[in-house]
Amino acid sequence: MPTIAKTGNEAMAEAMRQIDPDVVAAYPITPATEVVMIFSQFVADGLVGTEFVAVESEHSAMSACVGAASAGCRVMTGTSSQGLQLMSEILPIASALRQPIVLCEVNRALSGPINIHCDHSDTMAVRDFGWIQLFSENAQEAYDNILQLVRITENEKVRLPGMATTDGFIISHCMEKIESLDDAEVKKYIGDFKVIKSTLDLDKPITLGSLDLQDYYFEHKMPIVEAMKEAKQVILEVGKDFGQRYGREYGLIEEYKLADAEIAMVALGSTCGTARAVIDELREKGVKAGLLKVRAFRPFPAEEIVKALAKVKAAAVLDRSDMFSNQGGQLCCEIKSAMYDLKQKPLLTNYVYGLGGREISLEDIRKIFAEQQGTASSGKVKQAVQHFGVRE
Repeated sequence: MPTIAKTGNEAMAEAMRQIDPDVVAAYPITPATEVVMIFSQFVADGLVGTEFVAVESEHSAMSACVGAASAGCRVMTGTSSQGLQLMSEILPIASALRQPIVLCEVNRALSGPINIHCDHSDTMAVRDFGWIQLFSENAQEAYDNILQLVRITENEKVRLPGMATTDGFIISHCMEKIESLDDAEVKKYIGDFKVIKSTLDLDKPITLGSLDLQDYYFEHKMPIVEAMKEAKQVILEVGKDFGQRYGREYGLIEEYKLADAEIAMVALGSTCGTARAVIDELREKGVKAGLLKVRAFRPFPAEEIVKALAKVKAAAVLDRSDMFSNQGGQLCCEIKSAMYDLKQKPLLTNYVYGLGGREISLEDIRKIFAEQQGTASSGKVKQAVQHFGVRE
């Protein structure tokens, strides 16, 4: 496997080139512009056989993707922030039609005020639309997640769309070494696209987009529910197979020095890398700290998270977005819900942090862990939800 230097955006575009989808429909938006811009150059240079559709908006991009997927094509696109929200009218249509579209999503704050930097509010805003969501810690995972998503979304037990995310600018524009696969190996890994149903099949005509009222709407939502249940096992199987083939195994979650941890941090995306460095420091000082990285947010790995945190005394759950419900962020609320029936559970503190791209430093992580040591010692949570790093 060749080792190359790539930014997160370049890594995603490289994965797209190697996948060589039938159709890519896209509209540019910072900081995801480079993904489809680089890919469009691959199209112009004749390196892929993709039909590239430059549309007038992100709403049109997802509409074109759904149309192409419905015709039996392997389809990809990319977006961020307000662009993802403009797609939001069409996102649940893609899942309802069981179209395995793969989306390169670069996490960025939502307006207003206008902000082009990283938080997770855009991805979290569409979390309940029936799309698989995988968060990437670095460029390597972004590359690997895109390749695996093709296998996951196209699995006959799943057939749901999915998005792999990177943190805007932190990962999307920062360069690091990644191990890529050979083009031929990628083709072998993803296999040929299997068409299940197509609007162009004249022998077995189908109707899409029909009116569906009280008689059947509920029943027609249930396949999405069942497919998302199946997706958990498929993600695990695909991640294990990827590890056996290429040496990098993936799951729904990832534990780092968590087996004997007394205090822990739970996080998504690039912040996990920062947390690892601090955990190593604390371990050298005899502090039993650990990390639980959540890779798959949809489907949500509730049972796996509960099991992983079972022996922890106190845990800091980091959310890079806020629901504005006075209950904290989405990740923490999901974890609290998963732990509702437990008689014994860790003391949880929710830290809403980094909105609009505000930095979270090594010192910030040290402070959070110090607070968790205090919580574990006292047996009491000082403040259930903290907006960490906000100036007075």
